[in-house]
Amino acid sequence: MSVKAKYQAVLNLGEELKIKGGDVTEEAGILKIKGQAATQYEKNLLWDKIKELGGENPSDIKANITVADESVYHRHTVKSGESLSKIAKKYYGDPMKYKKIFEANTNILKNPDLIHPDQVLVIPN
Repeated sequence: MSVKAKYQAVLNLGEELKIKGGDVTEEAGILKIKGQAATQYEKNLLWDKIKELGGENPSDIKANITVADESVYHRHTVKSGESLSKIAKKYYGDPMKYKKIFEANTNILKNPDLIHPDQVLVIPN
């Protein structure tokens, strides 16, 4: 199996996340990828996929992934049925961190229990 085939799921994820300036080359059995993720969250998703496929310290891939907007962790578009605690669990692993998301979005939210589909929330670092 070629190293590119091994990491195809990473390349697919990069396309799905619309990584900008993506460049992929293979040299001497090492896959080299670079590009720019929109947020730190998206960069973390790519690194998690790399580690899932190649282990904690893979030697057959070198990735240079930068982040376009370092002022936020991510921007989340609310879907029907979501709550701030559900969103906090997704990004922070802790539903009680919903207050952090609420405080970062007081410009559009007046009540932490009232969010609406299609609102775009800042998920702070």
